Amino acid sequence: MKLGMVGLPNVGKSTLFNALTNAGAESANYPFCTIEPNVGIVSVPDERLDKLAEMYNPKKFTPATLEFVDIAGLVKGASKGEGLGNKFLSNIREVDAIVHVVRCFEDTNIIHVDGNINPKRDIETIDLELIFSDAEIIERKVERTKKLIKGDKKYAIDLAFLEKLLEHLNNGKPARSFEMTEEEKEILKDVPLLSMKPVIYAANLSDKDFSNGIEDNKYYNQVKEIAEAEGSAVLPICAQIEAEISDMNDEDKQMFLEDLGLEISGLNRIIKTGYSLLGLISFLTAGEPEVRAWTITKGTKAPQAAGKIHTDFEKGFIRAEVVAFDDLIECGTMTAAKEKGLVRSEGKEYVMKDGDIVLFRFNV
Repeated sequence: MKLGMVGLPNVGKSTLFNALTNAGAESANYPFCTIEPNVGIVSVPDERLDKLAEMYNPKKFTPATLEFVDIAGLVKGASKGEGLGNKFLSNIREVDAIVHVVRCFEDTNIIHVDGNINPKRDIETIDLELIFSDAEIIERKVERTKKLIKGDKKYAIDLAFLEKLLEHLNNGKPARSFEMTEEEKEILKDVPLLSMKPVIYAANLSDKDFSNGIEDNKYYNQVKEIAEAEGSAVLPICAQIEAEISDMNDEDKQMFLEDLGLEISGLNRIIKTGYSLLGLISFLTAGEPEVRAWTITKGTKAPQAAGKIHTDFEKGFIRAEVVAFDDLIECGTMTAAKEKGLVRSEGKEYVMKDGDIVLFRFNV
């Protein structure tokens, strides 16, 4: 999973990126501090892997990973090449989902690029640049489709859909809020729309907000309304808190979070939300050589899941020996799980489930 972190200059984006990844990206109080996108790779926490490691004592332990990309701060006119516009847009095109950092705190020591705090305006500034870029792409596709109709009337359906989508974009609304059928999505398969990407709004609050109650923060409530209206996710987060806990050991970190009324860190909440937004799950492989998590999309069948490990596994797929994580833990060993008939032999049509522990049988 690859998440692109975006936001206006000086909203706390690079501070949050550094805290989440410990990647040491430069962070400062001036626009365009981030020019080349910084990349940080973090392990996805998974208690199931930890328990399997205790069971097998493997030589190798490999959790799933998540890639954060800290993308340059955006200004108005990016879709027309202003600031670092073209570079910004091409960087976003490469990610699976967007973490949009929105400033929801006041601090006279940190300059806001537009002079005052206004989450609605800030979100619109970035959204509109993505929408303008998408509108240009759809306009070109409309023109190409009109030419195709002259040779084949079946393209009239495509044209009607594209013109409705273009009208939606021209009204300043992102593509992700436009309802589409699976057939209509197929029309866009070769069109990488930026405003179609799933969004997690990271509402950057002050540490006082977490102590006093985030619901009292009017800026956070503005972000919540916007997210709900377009079906996006919103997470209250404090870049400063995340920076403070990034170097703590697990015990101190947990105590610190509990004092603030938080169960898990901002990183873990972003990971959890990202998996949900993108429809991702993990299956596990376990043994003495290695305990490992593999990320796949919901609905993936066994042969394609096997292909995540190695293409030969998919080509020569015979069957998958599957046991649910909870069943294995309850039995204590794979042998005991087999004796109770809890290890199943599944074929090519088996749809993988989150937490499946699998041994693939193949022949090439």
